[in-house]
Amino acid sequence: MKKRALILAMIAFIAATTSEPSINMVRAEETQVEETQTEENAGQTSELPIKTLTPKVMDVNPYMAASDSNIHHDCYNTDSTDEVLPVDIYSEINVSYEKVNPNASPAVFFDSYGHAVVPLLGGLAIRDINAEETQTLGYFSPKQHDNGDYLIQSSYSFVDESNRLVCPTNNNHVLMLKATDEDGNVLPEFEKVLDIDIKAAAEAALGKTLDQNLLSVVFDYEGNLWFATGGFRIYPDRKQQGTFGYVSRAAIDKILNGEDVDLSDAVFVYELEPGEGAENGIAASKEGAVILTNLKCYLLQADNGVKKVWETSYKSVGAKESKEGDETTGGGLAWGGGCSPSLTKDLVMFTDNQDPVNLIAVDMKTGEQVASMPVIDELPEGTQVSVENSAIVYDDGEGTVSTIVCNWFGAGSAKLGEADNDSSIQSYENIYDVGWLRQGNKMIAPGIERVDTVKTEDGYEMKSIWCRSDLSDTSMMKLSTATGYIYGYVQDMETGMWQYIMLDFETGETAFTMDISDKPGYNNMAIGMYAGNSGNALYCPTGYLELLRLQDRFVYLPEMPYRKVDLDQAMRNVLSQEKFAADGGQGDVEGWLNTITIENVHPNTTVAIRMKGISGETGSLKLYAYGTDGTLKEVPEEKWHIQTEDGETPDTLSEDVLYEVHMTVEDSGDFDLSETEKEIKISAVLGI
Repeated sequence: MKKRALILAMIAFIAATTSEPSINMVRAEETQVEETQTEENAGQTSELPIKTLTPKVMDVNPYMAASDSNIHHDCYNTDSTDEVLPVDIYSEINVSYEKVNPNASPAVFFDSYGHAVVPLLGGLAIRDINAEETQTLGYFSPKQHDNGDYLIQSSYSFVDESNRLVCPTNNNHVLMLKATDEDGNVLPEFEKVLDIDIKAAAEAALGKTLDQNLLSVVFDYEGNLWFATGGFRIYPDRKQQGTFGYVSRAAIDKILNGEDVDLSDAVFVYELEPGEGAENGIAASKEGAVILTNLKCYLLQADNGVKKVWETSYKSVGAKESKEGDETTGGGLAWGGGCSPSLTKDLVMFTDNQDPVNLIAVDMKTGEQVASMPVIDELPEGTQVSVENSAIVYDDGEGTVSTIVCNWFGAGSAKLGEADNDSSIQSYENIYDVGWLRQGNKMIAPGIERVDTVKTEDGYEMKSIWCRSDLSDTSMMKLSTATGYIYGYVQDMETGMWQYIMLDFETGETAFTMDISDKPGYNNMAIGMYAGNSGNALYCPTGYLELLRLQDRFVYLPEMPYRKVDLDQAMRNVLSQEKFAADGGQGDVEGWLNTITIENVHPNTTVAIRMKGISGETGSLKLYAYGTDGTLKEVPEEKWHIQTEDGETPDTLSEDVLYEVHMTVEDSGDFDLSETEKEIKISAVLGI
């Protein structure tokens, strides 16, 4: 979704702040997803293997939260996570119903405490998106709390290292909101701690009026706040005046300390040629801020002014529209490249907007184009390609950068091409093709491809690994390195059924699907797939008032099969070997760390944890659990065992088999991390 989807998420969010949805939506209560699974899916689990990849390589930004801090997961815009996601262990779909906004939250990101930050009536809120009815814990409303008639643009908002929300607004301001106290408790009303009129400051610095509005913001690795102006389509011949620049960290710190700041000494801008502007989000690495406009890609650094390290031009055939006789009625959103730039430590990756579209790799330090190749170019003759959803970029640290690009042509409104169109009007009718909204993915062109950029002795070379011409995807797909799968949301063109889908990263083959509904409104409108850090939830908003979450029922109570463990209180996380050893584990960590909370327990309760991807000799396995002192301790042999689903005790474990670890826990015992009576919380991991 990078740029396109990013922007689309912003659109859908702001549309959700209006009193009327832009397209007639059937009431959620008339079309609710069934809370129980069909008989066909009930009580079944596949032997879907775990295909763990090495964690993605990137430098952590010290000024961003260590979480899904923005809509593209991180400031590299990777759209990938090292967290665990569902892997078809008795998977089920649960729903949080929306009773306040006209639509399910289209943009979701998370702070360091795991709180979900979502749009709410023109502002931002921390909400419980696991509750049956989405609950607001704390929020900021421009109208209620700031006497303002502006809206926060949630798609390009993010969480900083202190869990403050940094957000651009549609009146060209940047706000910082304090949402939690020092202990992580959510404030019922967020406190606005910074408010800068970016457009006014930029115009004062330029001595010119800006025709483009504020679009996106990001912190660089020195804490400077970079911004760019632009919109969905910046036509060069329309000569709109735009800019980008930054607010210095020193000024931000002074404002946060309550000091007065002269913005003329704190806001630095770079003047663009009229007709040039950003059409998507900004990325950042240790090298600086990377901005893609409709004409060029830039690397910029803060040096008491905007220092342009390099600029690299690229080509475009301009905005793409459906032609007479096409099955599609819409087009693309961009005039130039369709996705936000995605980064590795060494490369900048983006697509142009030629015919065919090219994936381009640029050297991070020099701006030299080091590789390129056409993508999604093996479709039926006449099929147009517009890469409007951000590309997934995964750097394995061993010389290969994998990029997954998706076609999105057809979903953009044809009205965007009209000379008097104002793309800052964020409504469904203005941005989305009505045919797509009403009829689904048959109104967009197919195509998903994985391309690897490989470093060789002579430079870089690109090669296609796999391509799917049978899938039309509109979600921001997400890669999990912990599982080795790409997660998305598609529509089966034969049945009309909207589905969660998992693609094998290695082969591109469909590994898993789970049906949602065949009703048109379950289109998720090019929004993202959101993971969080629970290791057992993949969120997907829909056009109806339903925020879906795919979850594995990987834990149950064998002595009380009638009781269902609350999956929202069950987590799976990767525990590194270093952390395992430092906390007291012996040998090698095997599998994931499982953390489970169960209420109203008996004095001794047996918990069964379903696990995949574990191997070794059963006799060599040990189970470790965290104690209240924060260290791992070995669980006595008499308090746990491992078995198959049939109850057999294997001698040797196979990675492709689903096993159960049964652990007996005493309320308030050595391995109970909960201080609440009749509630147990365990956090256990295998070692070998």
